Amino acid sequence: MAGSTIKTVHDIFQSMESGPAATSSYATAQAWLEHHSRSLGLFFDGKFVRPADSQSHSLCDSKGANVCSTVCAADDDVSHCASSAVNGYKAWSSLTCHQRAKVLLGVVSALGQHGQCVTELCELCGASCSPSALVRLLQYYGSWAQLRDTLITGWTPLGVVTVVASDDCSLYSLMLKVLPALAMGNSVIVVPGRSTAPPALLLAQLFIGAGLPAGALNILTGSNVSLGAKVAQSPSISYVTYCGNKQDGVMLCKATAGMGVPVSVSPCVGATCPFIIFESADIDSAVEGVLEAAFRKKKEIHWVLCVQESVLDSVVARLKLRMAGMKCVALQSDEDRVQVDATVQEAQQQGATLVQSCAAPPSGAQYPPMVLCGAAPSSPFVVDPSPGPLLPLMTFRSNTEAVTLGNHSPHGQAASIWTEDLTLALETAKSMSVGSVWVNSHSVSDPCLPVCGHKDSGTCTDGGQEGLYQFLLPPSSSPPLPRSSPVSMDYSKFGTAITPVVIPDDADAASAPKYYQQFVGGKACKSVSGCSVAVHSPGGGRVLAYCPDGGRKDVRNAVEAAAKVQPGWMKKSPSARAQSLYSLAKGLEAKRRDLAVSISVQTGLSMDEAEKEVELSIARLSDWAAYCDKVLGGALPVPQSGSALALPEALGVVGVVLPDKNPLLSVVTLLGAAIATGNAIIMTPSQKYPLPALTFIQVLQSSDLPAGLVNIITGTRDQMTAALANHSVIKAIWYWGSAEGCQYLQHTCTSPLKTLRLSCQKDEEGKDGGRDWTQSHSSLLEEMWRNAVQWKSVWIPTA
Repeated sequence: MAGSTIKTVHDIFQSMESGPAATSSYATAQAWLEHHSRSLGLFFDGKFVRPADSQSHSLCDSKGANVCSTVCAADDDVSHCASSAVNGYKAWSSLTCHQRAKVLLGVVSALGQHGQCVTELCELCGASCSPSALVRLLQYYGSWAQLRDTLITGWTPLGVVTVVASDDCSLYSLMLKVLPALAMGNSVIVVPGRSTAPPALLLAQLFIGAGLPAGALNILTGSNVSLGAKVAQSPSISYVTYCGNKQDGVMLCKATAGMGVPVSVSPCVGATCPFIIFESADIDSAVEGVLEAAFRKKKEIHWVLCVQESVLDSVVARLKLRMAGMKCVALQSDEDRVQVDATVQEAQQQGATLVQSCAAPPSGAQYPPMVLCGAAPSSPFVVDPSPGPLLPLMTFRSNTEAVTLGNHSPHGQAASIWTEDLTLALETAKSMSVGSVWVNSHSVSDPCLPVCGHKDSGTCTDGGQEGLYQFLLPPSSSPPLPRSSPVSMDYSKFGTAITPVVIPDDADAASAPKYYQQFVGGKACKSVSGCSVAVHSPGGGRVLAYCPDGGRKDVRNAVEAAAKVQPGWMKKSPSARAQSLYSLAKGLEAKRRDLAVSISVQTGLSMDEAEKEVELSIARLSDWAAYCDKVLGGALPVPQSGSALALPEALGVVGVVLPDKNPLLSVVTLLGAAIATGNAIIMTPSQKYPLPALTFIQVLQSSDLPAGLVNIITGTRDQMTAALANHSVIKAIWYWGSAEGCQYLQHTCTSPLKTLRLSCQKDEEGKDGGRDWTQSHSSLLEEMWRNAVQWKSVWIPTA
């Protein structure tokens, strides 16, 4: 018809415009809110609880209209909720695996009936999460609940788990922690963000309706981070895990330091992730993918577009074509608009050119999608992106430069790689320091994929079988940290106590104590300070020897050597690493007499007992050698078309503060766990019994391990702990020491985030938290191995 304004499919395809959006109707969600008088209470003991005289927070939608109010939990509410969770744990964990699976799968039926209400409530609160995604989560973890005792034999639930989320965290990310905790038999206390609180309360109601015991799932609303710290104070809490932005996660770590409860952090919001387009990519698909990722989906992460120079003009031309006519994106507030304007102005001053869909309105909390071409890795709008719809664009020339550019960010959450060359895609994916890699796709999520933030993007693994172990105790686990109140500490002075001076004496040279050296960069050497500390016989009697008094500069030198050699060691084949460990075991056997003497003299054990420890140490190294090529990850059964790989990777440089008990066996157990998985290691021997570790240096000197892979630095425990904690390159710290040391590490190792494995020992009793290093249970090796790796998932779609 002449003059018709109706667009044909051909017209829409040419312009790539989206069709008209359907009008949203929230009738079902509004009815549920009205049923609760638009004032939602807390949820524990299997029902909604509205405390008298409680304060409340108002929740508004994107247009500023009031949605509902939620209660701010008080101290009494926290106490009652913790008691409810303890009772819920007893009832939930006493059920069989089949009974727990039946409850979780029963929630799927409830979502089929009430999915419309869940969808509308999520959209109304700005916490969009489709019922299909929740159904997939429930089906996946329902099956794991069924198979827990079959496939994860001997591991037991932790008890009461607290899940804390920030205000900007999605409901999907929250449930990715709640459901596996429930599936493994734990009870859960959820402290949701403001936007996820109403949908979380609705889901809790559906869980109870599906047969979940009262108290197994509890919801506390309020100011999430401070409330999460209050919940952690309860002695019944076994574990705290957090998802959201990093700032709130750091606050939670600092607030809970010294309470004796493990805390893991998954900063799933606010990371900067690379979107890499190679010249071998399908440019049209890549451009459409980046526009969808950067501008059309709800953004929890910030994308940076990296384009190979040879196709830059082609990519920019297609960006201009595809962006023409795109509508403005709503910002959170007028303050965000001011920040976005300042960012754009700063980018133009630095020489960036703009590609935008339309002119920016003169005022208001809206802004057009915009690409900032000509960005540099150090540009402020790349390092600290603004909240608006801005996409920085950088260029690279070679494949190596693309990897360097992609790894420039301190975050290691995800990356999207676009190329039709599968070899290039896999090589790049392996070289990226991120937890998730999507090839020719982006933002693919499924609970079978392990999500493990690298670098500054997390200290735990969520999703897949690997994500279940954070909610389980192995059969051979050491006792948990003792629950206590944080002590008042001056963190700036921890580890700065003056070491007692060593005064020369007039003893006969033949009977004078021996001076030992430490091991840094493959060489035996003195400490940088040139000072020594005395090593006394059992009971604090005569001086047996002197060892170097190491410190911050020694750690710096060791880290430089370790960081230089670790990437090459990680790239060695598992069989090559195994041969090096077998060789180390043979060297240990050759020095068994010297090592047994050092153990006996240092600890006061009989020679028979000392020789038994050496024999166990030789066997333990052989175990690690055999373990090298036995666990390699593999393909995952994903529901979509395509292939997904789960790959265990080395952490990097690991710092270890060793226990007093079994001073040789503990050394080789932890050393083997670290280097068998591709890490480099810096060890601080027991301050009380350092001689066996120093004697072990002779074995390391004659081994074929690369220089700098293993470093042993002696000194006072607190001083070495502070030096390890404050070095940004060290990725993880395994610590046996005092309660004050544990508190210091929890408070300090937040920038950048470090993975911590903490055990408290009482020096006067010579205990190391109860760990029995002599046991040969397979779960000991598995637990150590899982502590030494981080996971990467690679998603490769097919037609």
